[in-house]
Amino acid sequence: MKNAILLQGAGETQESFWLPYVKKELEKRGYKVWLPQLPGIDNPKLKEILPFILKKGVFNQETIMIGHSAGVPFILSVLENIKIKIKKAVMVAGLTEPSTNDNAITKWQKEFLQDKYDWKKIKAHCQEFVFINAVNDPWGCNDKQGRKMFEKLGGTLIVNEEGHMGSDSYKQPYKEFPLLIALIENRLRDKG
Repeated sequence: MKNAILLQGAGETQESFWLPYVKKELEKRGYKVWLPQLPGIDNPKLKEILPFILKKGVFNQETIMIGHSAGVPFILSVLENIKIKIKKAVMVAGLTEPSTNDNAITKWQKEFLQDKYDWKKIKAHCQEFVFINAVNDPWGCNDKQGRKMFEKLGGTLIVNEEGHMGSDSYKQPYKEFPLLIALIENRLRDKG
């Protein structure tokens, strides 16, 4: 069963930015899409969100996980804890360590980031990784964060100048994301 799991970032909803667009586009392509409203996402805590995803999510060899911002470390934590190898993880404006640009943000980020990640386990539970980060991300989820994940997991790293690819605070509405759909379609064509 082709399925996709979309995970929003901190303070986002199921209607934020490009999430509805990606959901609709994947459903057109035959995916069963799960886009949950994550519990406590306004002040996300890994200890609350990880059990929710693990309990309610469906994971199989055809699963694609897509995360934005704080959704990325949730994907990494899920991949550490599942027992199956999923097809693909696409991580947009992600991070694995607190940014250094604001102490309040840094303290808040520590609630949803792990102190360390088991990169070997994460890599063993996903066939393909795609990271999309921007050099000008205002929240510190920049190309350096993307490169760190890419160096640990391999895959594809795309660096752009699109900011956070969705941010109310920085007036980045980012309602569509055709690049993301194209990345998924190319992979599907390659595998037949």
